[in-house]
Amino acid sequence: MVLTSVGKMVGLQKKTSGIRNICILAHVDHGKTTLADCLISSNGIISSRLAGKLRYLDSREDEQIRGITMKSSAISLHFVKGEQEYLINLIDSPGHVDFSSEVSTAVRLCDGCIIVVDAVEGVCPQTQAVLRQAWLENIRPVLVINKIDRLIVELKLTPQEAYLHLKNILEQINAVTGALFTSKVLEERAEKETENESISDTAAGDQIYDWSAGLEDTDDSHLYFSPDHGNVVFASAIDGWGFGIEHFAKLYSQKIGIKPAILLKTLWGDYYLNTKAKKIMKGDQSKGKKPLFVQLVLDNIWSLYEAVMKRDKEKIEKIVTSLGLKIGARESRHADPKVHLNAICSQWLPISDAVLYGTSHGMEYTVGHFGSAVLAVSCANFLWPSSFLTGWG
Repeated sequence: MVLTSVGKMVGLQKKTSGIRNICILAHVDHGKTTLADCLISSNGIISSRLAGKLRYLDSREDEQIRGITMKSSAISLHFVKGEQEYLINLIDSPGHVDFSSEVSTAVRLCDGCIIVVDAVEGVCPQTQAVLRQAWLENIRPVLVINKIDRLIVELKLTPQEAYLHLKNILEQINAVTGALFTSKVLEERAEKETENESISDTAAGDQIYDWSAGLEDTDDSHLYFSPDHGNVVFASAIDGWGFGIEHFAKLYSQKIGIKPAILLKTLWGDYYLNTKAKKIMKGDQSKGKKPLFVQLVLDNIWSLYEAVMKRDKEKIEKIVTSLGLKIGARESRHADPKVHLNAICSQWLPISDAVLYGTSHGMEYTVGHFGSAVLAVSCANFLWPSSFLTGWG
């Protein structure tokens, strides 16, 4: 992308409907600053080759020396989605618990957040802390499961094993979300009972109170992270790639003749593809079949990594040609295979598109997903959690 002029950025500041304030939250070393570098490089401010190495928003000398973010830093980014132009005020916040006050300040300034989780380490103490802060401040989260390359290169998991591992991480994160929701509902319920009822000490001793009352009637399904909800991105920021499942839903709908809407609902979960009948069937585990996500998504990514790491030129050329990519001779001949891999992946599945641009059937990542900052301030109907609690009886 061409570097945007200062005049253009000033003009965008006057169009408040297109302004988004977004912060990046995570446990320390889960890849916040590398992700920020990737998003900054999409604006032409830094080279994509330096993303993850430059740590552009770690501007203090002690941050560069220690290799961690200690103070929140912000930058304004410009991008176009369709005919609409947006101004993204992106804040990179610290991940270490010692700097939690910086995180609290960043969250209060924003109308949305990107929660980054390491695919190997999973949910860590600070991950739970930032989820709680996002919940308390009523800001909308998008989950980025980062460092998926580690599952391939370090842990050497098969695509099937990686899928089960990613599924487990999602369950852990949703368990935290569920606990936040349950505690808030019970708290509100208890407060209401206290206000509306005057019970004597004697009567109270005999009363049995159902603390789960109301939980069954409250629909909290869209609070949770799920790829088919459009709020999960799978990524490797260091290798420059990321995707939401709608990308592959659109891609394979043409190849296998199944509607994108159906693929979007079945790419993640207990489904497999019957290639002969060209139908999606339920029950992959019970029938010993590959899940659709493994068959159509992870197998391809694993195959690319294997080809590049083994320097299989014939296979690499076949993959690059089938994807319609153009890779420079310099990257192809580089001594470090990671450079070649980054050149392919960043063109095939650019992480900036996945995090900022991706849309799927009205569900949009970050920018579209979060909505206007003005609306976020003036409207009480937030996603987390007051839409469930306002006037709840």
